[in-house]
Amino acid sequence: MGQGPLNGLRIIEFVGIGPGPYASMLLTDMGAEVLSIHRKGAEKSAIPDIASRGRKSITLDVKTSEGHAVMMRLVAEADGLIEGFRPGVMERLGLGPDDCKAVIKNSFTDV
Repeated sequence: MGQGPLNGLRIIEFVGIGPGPYASMLLTDMGAEVLSIHRKGAEKSAIPDIASRGRKSITLDVKTSEGHAVMMRLVAEADGLIEGFRPGVMERLGLGPDDCKAVIKNSFTDV
């Protein structure tokens, strides 16, 4: 984990194109821990991308029950999620806002 004003912040990024990777790069540069999720079949190339610096990454098939369960455990421990899919894709994967909120609520205890 890096140093900076966002040290201790945990972010999950579904790897894509556009502003998501750039936002993840900036968050990492400011100290956040970013975990990049690559789709099965679209794994990270052997050539490192400068924008991916400082990030951990895994390949996960969230369409399988095992992959979905892993993703939901990661969501429960994360502070934020970045995705750049078309509208409705995350909901169809069972990872929409309502699904994520349910997991987050269940991970907290009443204070």
